[in-house]
Amino acid sequence: MQVTEPVHKGAKVVVIGTGMVGATFAYTAVMKGLISELVLIDVDHQRAEGEAMDLNHCLPFASPMKIYAGDYSDCVGAHIIVITAGAPQKPGQTRLELAQTNTKIMQDIIQRVIHYNSDTILLVATNPVDVLTHAAIEFSGFSPRRVIGSGTVLDTARLRYLIAEQMGLDPRSVHAYVIGEHGDSELVVWSSANIAGMRLQDFCPVCRSYYNGPVLETIFENVKNAAYEIIKRKKATYYGIAMGLHRIVESILLDQGSVWTVSTLINDYYGIDGVCLGLPAVIDSTGISKILRIPLSEEEAQLLAASAAIVKEVTLGALGRQPKQDGVVRDYVLDTRAD
Repeated sequence: MQVTEPVHKGAKVVVIGTGMVGATFAYTAVMKGLISELVLIDVDHQRAEGEAMDLNHCLPFASPMKIYAGDYSDCVGAHIIVITAGAPQKPGQTRLELAQTNTKIMQDIIQRVIHYNSDTILLVATNPVDVLTHAAIEFSGFSPRRVIGSGTVLDTARLRYLIAEQMGLDPRSVHAYVIGEHGDSELVVWSSANIAGMRLQDFCPVCRSYYNGPVLETIFENVKNAAYEIIKRKKATYYGIAMGLHRIVESILLDQGSVWTVSTLINDYYGIDGVCLGLPAVIDSTGISKILRIPLSEEEAQLLAASAAIVKEVTLGALGRQPKQDGVVRDYVLDTRAD
C-alpha cells in the first residue's frame, strides 16, 4: 500500500540559504503541504525574515504549517536540513577557487548544524554539488546514507523532457539517466534508455521520430548547456532544482523508496572509489538505502571513470589535499554554475 502520510509526523525541515533556489524550494514545500514546520536560515537574517513573511501569506491557500526565520539553534529536531547556501563565482575566480571557497562555507555550516542536531538527514544543493556533498560527509561525520547531494537529478529531468519532446511523449514515461559529475563531464546512459521497456531505437519507428547519433548528441548538449541558456535569458535557474529537491524530501518523508540520481559517496562502483557522483539510488526514510549498480556499456564505464577522476581531484584540492604537479594545482573544468 502506498504511503500518503509522512513517516515523520509533524515533520520539520530547515532550509539554509534563502537565495532563489532556497526560497523557491521553500515555496514548493508550502504548496505541497508535507511538512508542519519550515525554518529559514540565512546569513542575511532580514532576507530570511522577508521570505518567511511572504510564505506565511500563502497559508490561507495551502495547508497549515509553521514558517519562520530562525538560526542554527532551530535545527534541533529537524528531520531534513536542506543546504543551498554558497558563494557565487566571481569574475576572474577559477572554479577550483570557488570549490575551495564554498567548501569553507560548508564547513562552517556543518559545524553549526551538528552542534544542535546530529541525527538529521542533510540534503546538499550548493555547487559544485559533488565536491560539497563529499565535504559535508567529512565535516559532519554522518553515515554517507544521511548526506545526499542533488547530483544529476535536474540533468536527468532535462534529459527526459528533451527526449519526450523529440518523441511526443509525457516525460514521465521516459526512463533514462544522466550520471557522474553534475557538470561538463557528466554522461547519459544511452545503453539502457527506454520507453515502456523498449530501447529508443526500437521505439522511434512507433512514434515516427528518428534515432541517430547527431540527434542524441544534440539532446545531450542541450542538457549540459541548459543552465547557461537559462541564465543568459533570466540570470538564474531555480524552478527545476527546487522541484527536484522537493521530490527527494518527499521520498524521505513518505518512505517512498523512489529512485533518484543523487550525489553519493561510492566505493567499488565499476572500480571507482572514494568520490561523490550522481548515480541512481533508492531514497527512503533512512536517506539513501541503496545505490543501484546499473548496467553500463564499456564506453559509458570509461566516461564515468573519467568524470570520477575530475571530481575526485577537485574534491581533494578543495579539502586541501590535492597534490601539485610541477608546482601548479590544475584547475579542472568542474561545473559550479547555477543549476
